[in-house]
Amino acid sequence: MNKRSLLQSTLALALAAGLSPAALAQDKPIKIGVTAGPHAQIFEQVKKVAEKQGLKLQVVEFSDYVQPNAALASGDLDANSYQHKPYLDAQIKDRGYPFAVAANTVTFPIGLYSKKVKKLADLKEGARFGIPNDPTNGGRVLLLLQAQGLIKLKDGAGLKATPLDVVSNPKKLKFVELDAAQLPRSLDDLDASAINTNFAISAGLNPKTDSIAQENPDGPYVNILVVREADKNKPWVAQLVKAYHNDEIRRFIDTQFKGSVLAGW
Repeated sequence: MNKRSLLQSTLALALAAGLSPAALAQDKPIKIGVTAGPHAQIFEQVKKVAEKQGLKLQVVEFSDYVQPNAALASGDLDANSYQHKPYLDAQIKDRGYPFAVAANTVTFPIGLYSKKVKKLADLKEGARFGIPNDPTNGGRVLLLLQAQGLIKLKDGAGLKATPLDVVSNPKKLKFVELDAAQLPRSLDDLDASAINTNFAISAGLNPKTDSIAQENPDGPYVNILVVREADKNKPWVAQLVKAYHNDEIRRFIDTQFKGSVLAGW
């Protein structure tokens, strides 16, 4: 058998096994950037499903929200999975990243936590309240506080509301803006903090039982799988989405996180 015939036979066998030509030709793993916690846990399961389908993945963990996009832009990653669309939009506007959304992933209803009070109504006047220092997650928390009746924002403040948009604050809450990853450690020093679910779980908090309030999961904050614009139509992207949007992954999310993380597709 000559080399051409051998190649054709190998390709035919691979296709019969359900592998795409792209998977057959893959010479190095696809690098996926995630934040530690649920995103990393989920992608370790996606990795197993993808490998059954012939797609090799390497999961790379980060401890903040800035580096995964920087690494994707520089080519150190092929995709990342950790952010919602409002955050991505702000990053693209600020930094000009040439990114595209490949698929929805999961939703993390953000929670409010405290070691000082059992309910928001018990917060004292002048209480110090920790919120994420990035515009989209900070605004997200202020909208949650407004929904809980603690503050009122000026009309039109929208998803990027800041403490400067607060027009009514009966308890005179003092907002302390911190990096989202630092907020779990702020609970000893502040009266309460908003904490993104991935960082809450990593810190040993249970969003269902430890939070004193949670946002409604129906909203614009579903997380997304992001790739470079130039890669969005490549076969491996479709394979990656197929591996993530798998019933096995949905069952893992439901079983592992028991409602604190929700499938977003």
